[in-house]
Amino acid sequence: MSDPTVPDTCASPIGSLLFDLDGTLADTAPDLAYALNRVLEAEGHTALSFERIRPVVSHGSQGLIRLGFGIDEAHPDFQRLRRELLDIYQDHLARETCLFPGMESLLTAIEARGLRWGVVTNKPGWLTEPLLDALALDRRAACIVSGDTLEQRKPHPAPLLHACRLTGCDAPRCVYIGDAERDIAAGRAAGMHTLVALFGYLGEDDRPETWGADGLVRSPEEILAWLDSQRREG
Repeated sequence: MSDPTVPDTCASPIGSLLFDLDGTLADTAPDLAYALNRVLEAEGHTALSFERIRPVVSHGSQGLIRLGFGIDEAHPDFQRLRRELLDIYQDHLARETCLFPGMESLLTAIEARGLRWGVVTNKPGWLTEPLLDALALDRRAACIVSGDTLEQRKPHPAPLLHACRLTGCDAPRCVYIGDAERDIAAGRAAGMHTLVALFGYLGEDDRPETWGADGLVRSPEEILAWLDSQRREG
């Protein structure tokens, strides 16, 4: 990772960009869907369509087990099934996972401008770090804050404020991009700009226009356009 002790000297009103991982930086849904369906089939259930699974991916392994088996955390089999899902997923982290179209170009453009970028996710570190390594992003990111880096997780602002310290950029000069309401809540509570990644894993019941974000982006290219607009306004 980049050296967090280097001072932030960027003249832009935005000094760093922080990304949620699943459904924002990377399209992890195919591999998580694969893991869920393998558990379902092992338990004698019918596999679910990718279209049903995709909107739930941002809710993590717990959300996937609730979807697949119709049970909650109080069920005696819930944790066993979740563990089996995570074991399968760990073995297939980068089977089909890739950056969203346009994301590599965005990261290259960010780096060319002298801006920093990092990852703040609720995914545990033992999955986050090998995945970013497989995607060749671990050394490019200025920070990687996972769901178990601190005691708090999103929507608590602490992980985002920790990322600010690691990148050497004050919260008002950071923008957090995510595809879930808790991402926007965390970013707003941290005092950051926030963008909703509409290309991520939003469900039919999600109403991102009500989350209070600074913008809604349909593609990574629109994130760059938003940055340009901030520079003009700044």
